[in-house]
Amino acid sequence: MTMLYHLSNLFPFAPWSVFKYVTFRSAGAAVTALLLSLLLGPRIIAWLRDLRFRQDYRPKDVGTTGDATAAAADLAKRGTPTMGGILIVGVLDVTVLLWAQWNAQVLLTALSLIVLAGLGFYDDWLKVSRQSNAGSSSRLKLMVQIALALGIALYLWRLPSTESLITDVQVPFLKNPLLVGVPAAGIQITMLTIVGSSNAVNLTDGMDGLATGCTLITATVLVVMTYVAGNAVFARYLLVPHVPGASELTVVCAALIGASLGFLWFNCHPAEVFMGDTGSLALGGALGIMAVLIHQPLVLPIAGGVFVAEAASVMLQVGWFKFTRRRYGTGRRVLLMSPLHHHFRKLGWPESKIVTRFYIVAILCAVCALSTLKIR
Repeated sequence: MTMLYHLSNLFPFAPWSVFKYVTFRSAGAAVTALLLSLLLGPRIIAWLRDLRFRQDYRPKDVGTTGDATAAAADLAKRGTPTMGGILIVGVLDVTVLLWAQWNAQVLLTALSLIVLAGLGFYDDWLKVSRQSNAGSSSRLKLMVQIALALGIALYLWRLPSTESLITDVQVPFLKNPLLVGVPAAGIQITMLTIVGSSNAVNLTDGMDGLATGCTLITATVLVVMTYVAGNAVFARYLLVPHVPGASELTVVCAALIGASLGFLWFNCHPAEVFMGDTGSLALGGALGIMAVLIHQPLVLPIAGGVFVAEAASVMLQVGWFKFTRRRYGTGRRVLLMSPLHHHFRKLGWPESKIVTRFYIVAILCAVCALSTLKIR
């Protein structure tokens, strides 16, 4: 249980009583995470630079075709510290410890953040030590993600209070579950949501501020969704599943927004630090887990439409290349380069314009996701 919430129980008639309210603690968490990020950011960046945890290798989006624009951008980013996800995850964990009332949902989210951040840190460390794009194998990352997602799904299924999160399939825009009593389908959806979200954010992290800003926008949707799911009155009125204790995830989402805002201060173009896989794998996984915990896993693809488009572009590009190579002997491409943001870069769009336009699309997706609360 959070220490600030505990103070409100010790002094119920003092000003401490405001700490009982989720809305107050969520606002406090957002401000705390923002201030901690701004305060610790320069120190973390200097520390990473001293440890030589920086990108001195040629990124994937700079090919060997003599692209002058991409080459110039690559040169400008050489030496920028990476693994900045340490700042986001560390601030997020400390803030949640201070402001959230710990329950099973919060613990699952925090544990997953640490596991995925550790996996991302290992991948980043291999890239930095080798000074190449070759980090840990895709198989290893996928195995850890699947194991984590499967463990969460089985835990929720075996616990009577959360069993319905797995056995019932809730679909956006419908009042009642589409399927009831289908744990096999629920487990697969849960795993796909967590693993897919983690990898989709990771694929989006290729330009200054892109993944951070889109994560912030998606987390804003989850602030509303988690609060509604945790409030019996609002959930009943809006005809969405009520999940006891889910309102504490509102504090986690608010802390994520604050930490992302603070990190974006240093990560916006031109970036002073990159979040790396340390941050992108963890933040993506956290978004997926929280969507599962409020029984809205299928709303996340709407809220995170940019992430879906980025992941889909990679699958389309790879799939079409392999298909045409088998059929015609020569692989063909749909896009100039994947993920999607690199395609627009190859078209000659400035990086800042790509990021800003992706933000606009992300906001539109967020509005569509929030509309599912009323359109039923």
